[in-house]
Amino acid sequence: MKNRGCCFLIMINSVLFSASSILPNGVYIFDGETTFSLRAPGSYRVEMVLFESYFDDDGNPFEMIRDGKGNFSLKISKDLSGKYYGYRLFNYDKNTQSFPESTIIADPYSMAVATQNKFNPVAKTLIISEDFDWGNDTWVNYHPRDMVIYESHLKDLSAHSTSGSSAPGTYLGFLDTNQKGGINHLLDMGYNAVEFLPLFDFGNVELPFKDSTTYVMNTWNPYERNHWGYMTTHFFAPESQYASNGTTESGGWNGVGGAQVHEFKTMVKKLHDSGISVILDVVYNHVSQYDHHPLKQIEKNKYFRTNDNGDYTSISGCGNDLKTEDEDMRMFILNSVKFWMTEYHIDGFRFDLALLIDWQTLEMIRDEARKINPNVFITAEPWGGGYDPNRFSDRDWSSWNDQFRNGVKGQNPHDGLGFIFGEWQGELHRDPFLRFIQGSPRERGGQYISVNHSVNYLESHDDYTLGDFIRIGLQKNDPEDVIVDIDKHAQMTAEELKIHKLAAFMLLTSQGTVMMAQGQEWGRSKVIAPTNMPDPNIGRMDHNSYEKDNETNWLNWDHKEMNSSLVDYYRDLIKLRKEHPALRRANLDDIEFDLPKNKQSFGYYIHPDKEDALFVCVNGNRVKNAKFIVPEGNWRILFAPDSPELNRSYQENDRFELTPSTGIILKRKES
Repeated sequence: MKNRGCCFLIMINSVLFSASSILPNGVYIFDGETTFSLRAPGSYRVEMVLFESYFDDDGNPFEMIRDGKGNFSLKISKDLSGKYYGYRLFNYDKNTQSFPESTIIADPYSMAVATQNKFNPVAKTLIISEDFDWGNDTWVNYHPRDMVIYESHLKDLSAHSTSGSSAPGTYLGFLDTNQKGGINHLLDMGYNAVEFLPLFDFGNVELPFKDSTTYVMNTWNPYERNHWGYMTTHFFAPESQYASNGTTESGGWNGVGGAQVHEFKTMVKKLHDSGISVILDVVYNHVSQYDHHPLKQIEKNKYFRTNDNGDYTSISGCGNDLKTEDEDMRMFILNSVKFWMTEYHIDGFRFDLALLIDWQTLEMIRDEARKINPNVFITAEPWGGGYDPNRFSDRDWSSWNDQFRNGVKGQNPHDGLGFIFGEWQGELHRDPFLRFIQGSPRERGGQYISVNHSVNYLESHDDYTLGDFIRIGLQKNDPEDVIVDIDKHAQMTAEELKIHKLAAFMLLTSQGTVMMAQGQEWGRSKVIAPTNMPDPNIGRMDHNSYEKDNETNWLNWDHKEMNSSLVDYYRDLIKLRKEHPALRRANLDDIEFDLPKNKQSFGYYIHPDKEDALFVCVNGNRVKNAKFIVPEGNWRILFAPDSPELNRSYQENDRFELTPSTGIILKRKES
């Protein structure tokens, strides 16, 4: 027996998974026969259209058989590996379809698709044979509080010329070990988890700029691109532009031959071999507006939230929110999550705008994913028509801790600065602020039942980078400044460097999970790169670079070397965090605070046992020293690279002063 297409068997931790139990629809080949299956309850007739080549305009139609429940099937007595197909649907109610009845759609359960780089392309599903040798590979399971996550865009990590990758911007190029960027950077810094921005196949070409003939005129995106990937099209297929034969050329084809499937798995396996967990940023709240999305043609009123007129409604701001509460839509999402865990060995997921997903579906995602891997990492962006991290914690989900971000640095540099600037953001003062470094537990007034639920971060793909936030907060730059010399702009001043190090110290000594964004460790600036596009903001710092597949987003590795002292600081703190569980896994009862008269400073004594106790002190004041008293015992300095004036050892009741905008860690000496 040879298993192909959507029929596969996987052995993981002695549990056998079969695609027949995970993917109820799609295509599979068994004993030389190819079977197609589609659920379309609103259709009275469906044709499977078979193409000899990806560039054929039309193909050979085959009538599918409908059962009494709205399921369609077709069996052809041939092995059709390497062919392409799509579906043409005839619905009882034409108003339930978004496109003309003659439109051919790809299979919503496509494992691989060929798409053309143009607005509203016709995608074709590839019937693919994939026999990947995983060897002994399985999930890389870390306790949530042991994770040091690096949020990254796959292409950005190797696309810039300074990276030196042999295949820039690709799955395999990311793995090239003879480069500055890619996987080498993750290994260099000590990250044990990578969170990739969306890698499900997505609509990467948007509306033509200022074309009045389109259904809505694009006045906002002169690049006509979607770089970040938050416009999912196919929920079971990897993005093909990052394959070795991928292209961004207008009108070019991606996904031809299905190399993206093998190369994506190769990437995951290599990351696992390196001890790095793979987390996918997934979008199950809306889909792409800029292609012939299959679910819109199958039955839009079933799969999407619509009003009484049948028009799409949107809280996401993307025009077409998924109706996750529909039973078929719910099962589609669950099948997708389980598929990526089993077929691609994915270790965890970050759910975009998760508040738009109904609570029953969220609970089922948690339960079904844990049946496969009890240690799967699941976290939420707790937004979507509101903000509610508490309700995620109630359901044993973690979420991004926006309150940590806002308290430590501020949310927007013009709406109030945070602790690292020597200020308090909003209504905060020192006492409530202290809960942030404890992991925001509910019993201390925070959002989370368990500290395991707090994903602490200071920067993500959204908004200004931490580097640009600090540049604006310190008034080194104004958002309207046009940057001429990018290298000079990227070079930090001593004042910037001090604030950056304080931010890193706060993050990497906080309880809970920690996450950093790509380039954060060298204060990366996102300056809009010169192009031939009619962008009036070229040269300015970008706070929303979703559409720029260019050097605005691609990481410049020379800037890492230029700010190496900050990079070293991050690397050392990451190593320290891993070596000392007290910095990430302390019990609340093991933390005692020392609060100096300087209101913008604090210390805390962590004593899980007397032989492994730590004393962490922070001074956020930018002008005044902070005075601290050493706790019981004999102590040595564990980490104080920016405080050379301090003694190397201390005894009980010794006093020392911490200079402005610095942190220090003492460790009790073994008796």
